[in-house]
Amino acid sequence: MTETESIAYDVVVLGAGPVGENVADRTRAAGLTTAIVESELVGGECSYWACMPSKALLRPVIAQADARRLPGLTQAVQDPLDTPAVLARRDEYTSHWKDDGQVAWVHGIGADLYRGHGRLAGPRTVTVTAPDGTFATLTARHAVAVATGTRAQLPDLPGLAEVKPWTSREATSGKAAPGRLIVVGGGVVATEMATAWQALGSRVTLLVRGKGLLNRMEPFAGELVAEALAEAGTDVRTGTSVESVTRENGTVVVITSAGDRLEADEILFATGRVPHTDDIGLDTVGLAPGSWLDADDTLRVTGTDWLYAVGDVNHRALLTHQGKYQARIAGAAIAARAAGDSVRDEAWGAHRATADHHAVPQVVFTDPEAAAVGLSLAEAEQAGHRVRAVDVEFSSVAGAGLYADGYKGRARMVVDLEDEVLRGVTFVGPGVGELIHSATVAVAGRVPVSRLWHAVPSYPTLSEVWLRLLEAYRDN
Repeated sequence: MTETESIAYDVVVLGAGPVGENVADRTRAAGLTTAIVESELVGGECSYWACMPSKALLRPVIAQADARRLPGLTQAVQDPLDTPAVLARRDEYTSHWKDDGQVAWVHGIGADLYRGHGRLAGPRTVTVTAPDGTFATLTARHAVAVATGTRAQLPDLPGLAEVKPWTSREATSGKAAPGRLIVVGGGVVATEMATAWQALGSRVTLLVRGKGLLNRMEPFAGELVAEALAEAGTDVRTGTSVESVTRENGTVVVITSAGDRLEADEILFATGRVPHTDDIGLDTVGLAPGSWLDADDTLRVTGTDWLYAVGDVNHRALLTHQGKYQARIAGAAIAARAAGDSVRDEAWGAHRATADHHAVPQVVFTDPEAAAVGLSLAEAEQAGHRVRAVDVEFSSVAGAGLYADGYKGRARMVVDLEDEVLRGVTFVGPGVGELIHSATVAVAGRVPVSRLWHAVPSYPTLSEVWLRLLEAYRDN
């Protein structure tokens, strides 16, 4: 192994996914020299195996489902989707798993890119082992930011490795629709991939250990999504776990907790994520390899004055957009501390990721879509808030009927009765993903209900659900 000379930077970033890129963007904008280290593709999980390919797969599915609900289009869109065309478009959105464009962007902001495996080697020091075996040592004058993300968690089942199961990576990059697909899990990846591959030609069986789907959202979200999946042809089995899995002559064989024997061509385990921190040298700075990194609201790792944990690795909110938000906060905080400026870490200050606790939005791109921000009713009550939930059906909104015949969906706002602001909002229904930012503004801005009456929704749009929610709150 050949070692290059030690190179000093103001900031070193481990991981060049969207989160690491945003940290580097902010520190470079502040004039700090920045190195970014990546062992795979620049652009990370989101660009190649998560957000972008999954949504590219799902968009034609949702568009067709919407069209089938409209007279004049219903008969025209009854044919199956052109699966090769959908997969080809997906490939375009991943740049065919090439990162030339993202590499150019890194260079364009003036950051230095190091390809290879980066590891901490003591405080403010990162070693990089390049693919050709060369070895570089990078030192950081001000900060090292860990943005290495997560990887799929697989259950401890004997012989699972020999089965070669799908994880989220294989599910979003698959080259053809398997004839039969078993999906294990009830969260976002499981429901989205069941939606996508069912529509692309697979016969899907969804095995859910718990009582329902999307258990981090309001219960009605999972209920409506489960109902729609079943109507589309998915075999949804709740309260069911996998006892054993084998591959016999190419066929996946699963024995469930109910004693059922299921066969499939592929099996996808969407059963959680673990931090990608097992081999990044955490032990050299007194931290446990493979652990989540506890960080304060400026994203600085507890007990350090130089190490930052940004994005999934801090386990605050495992969402790309929330990680990018944290990256903007962390980059600004690093820059302020480097310049000797005051750190504005008051609630909702420029250097404090307050939204992580109060206003995290998420959209699940199933049919129907499920979107939520802030706290569910149960979470608000568990946190000790005195709240009231207000529910309305989208069928009460003229825009919903125009959007699609037989539109089915529900909205809920959770109102804090002490100061009459919103603690959380949930929408379920076709097209509601584009509604959730209005709710995010209301929750993050702590907009009083009395002021929301003056935010007039355009008629006839889905947004008029806000008026129906306010009327229901007033009348009950």
